[in-house]
Amino acid sequence: METFKVKRAVIKVNGLNLFYRDTVSNNQPILCLHGKWGRGETWTDFMLRYKDRYRIIAPDQRGHGLSDKPAARYAGEDFAADAYELIKHLKLDTAIVVGHSLGGRNAAYLAALYPQAVKSLIILDTQADGSDRLSDITPDKVSPTDKFTADWPTPYSTYEEAIRDISKRFGAETNVRYFIESLFETVEGYDFLFSRYAMSAIDVYYQRWYHILKQIKCPILFIRAKDSWYLSEKEADKIKTFMNNYTYFEVSSSDHMVYADNPDEFYPIFDQFLKKYGQ
Repeated sequence: METFKVKRAVIKVNGLNLFYRDTVSNNQPILCLHGKWGRGETWTDFMLRYKDRYRIIAPDQRGHGLSDKPAARYAGEDFAADAYELIKHLKLDTAIVVGHSLGGRNAAYLAALYPQAVKSLIILDTQADGSDRLSDITPDKVSPTDKFTADWPTPYSTYEEAIRDISKRFGAETNVRYFIESLFETVEGYDFLFSRYAMSAIDVYYQRWYHILKQIKCPILFIRAKDSWYLSEKEADKIKTFMNNYTYFEVSSSDHMVYADNPDEFYPIFDQFLKKYGQ
């Protein structure tokens, strides 16, 4: 793979340290928000493809990667506020914002609550359903157990053991790689960079956000994985009824990681949208 230079830095936003990657140029910025359990590193191929035409910025969102993992609220508004503070810190006029899964929800909140900062929006394979109100549970009462990874035998004794266990849990290689990117070694063995508490808090503070879609005024590209285990056709159709100016597309041969599962189909659609709304 071609190599390229990426600046890595940490800034203080809303009382926490936020780690981010930045290709640093004078080109139009694209802010990339990863999904739950992920890291900014998941956008490496994306960075490689667009580094000469755009400035790509990919943070580790709160609770993930090398960013802080406080005992705090993890609602859409909180993630959006972090992203907006990053945009302000970098002195960007506006950014094209792309978000996958949880990152798609967070990107939508950013576009709705801080419209002056978002030029256009790309939402990748996420759903908007959930609790009808924001939970009033205080952060100190949130369970530290992530239900999805609760039975994973971490810490793993070896890196190879970790790969074997993760591989048997997913059918698609891209999903396996997604979790491998968060592996790190500790004195006890191999574990993940994401916080189990934070993953639990994301679930606790997740609420239905169709109303947020109504507030978005910028152009939207909404992409669903054709074989998605997360976003049903019915839910995608419902989401579209709340959008104003949108383009919709389904990526075949993908069950969630649309940009990684089928790049030959994903990137031409993404490029068409950028040509129209990202200059």
